[in-house]
Amino acid sequence: MKKNLALTFWALYMLFFAIPFPMFLYYNIKSESDIDALKDGNPYLALAYLALSILLWLILLVGYFRKWILQLFITRRNMAKIKAHGVLRESKILNAQKISKATSVYNTYELELCFKNLSDSEITHKTTITDLKPLAKRFESGNKLNILLDRDMNQPPYMMIASSEASINFRSFALRILGFVILSIAVIAYYIFSYRTESYGMGWRFLAFWHPLILCPAILLFYRILVGFIFRKITGLSDDSLVIKFKGIKTSAKLIKVSQTGTYINEQPMMRFELEYTDTHNQLHRSSLKKVVGLLDLDITKQEYISIFYLPENPSQIAFTSDLNTI
Repeated sequence: MKKNLALTFWALYMLFFAIPFPMFLYYNIKSESDIDALKDGNPYLALAYLALSILLWLILLVGYFRKWILQLFITRRNMAKIKAHGVLRESKILNAQKISKATSVYNTYELELCFKNLSDSEITHKTTITDLKPLAKRFESGNKLNILLDRDMNQPPYMMIASSEASINFRSFALRILGFVILSIAVIAYYIFSYRTESYGMGWRFLAFWHPLILCPAILLFYRILVGFIFRKITGLSDDSLVIKFKGIKTSAKLIKVSQTGTYINEQPMMRFELEYTDTHNQLHRSSLKKVVGLLDLDITKQEYISIFYLPENPSQIAFTSDLNTI
């Protein structure tokens, strides 16, 4: 609950500086002299700013459409494929935490599961599931649970509970569509509002790179890149970390060298780990990983061996076991 509240707070905080704040600054700094200078504005530059603005909003809206709406159908298709052709594994529920509200019709649990991945290496993984049969008490700590793993690992989800069925919640789907439509209409309406109140018969000459029509989508896109960058830096995980987790082989790597990169995230140092390990074909590999290490976790830099996972088809792709267990 506290984690969700913190995420909500920071999301609203960032949203304020992406939309209301640039608008507040723009309309308060704007003066009569700006209106008088419109007739001297370059029409081709104005059209370039307009094209840039439309491009930024299109990138943003297409991303939201894919994440909010299209992803539901992609997930359902992938789950149907896993249901038909997935690899069956038996998992043990290490921990089951109820995360649904007391007023919810069905209970929702966050499960921490322990099972063997596609390479028969034991992993722990967290997943969320809604219990449609509460009387069966299937999702309690210590219980066994059959799961299915995706053989191809092309895109998530990479696993599912064997008894689950792929379906789309109509209410959630309708709310997602409504939200996307409202956002799209708001963007179009702002273009119309800006043109009617700022053009003064001189077209789009009022556009500049600090106009909210350009600045707002640019900041939102910057946030998207920044959040992904910070997540990768803090966790040391790459975009293919889940693939390494579900397909990788677990081994112990010898810690050769640890050095500071000079980068700090939240006043915590980023370290470079030089590791040496042997694959299943007795081939020796040497690779490095960057990871932000908390001041209370610096003992990891003094260990002789560290548990890692590597991809059997590409042993140079590695990840710390402790990091993979958090995703």
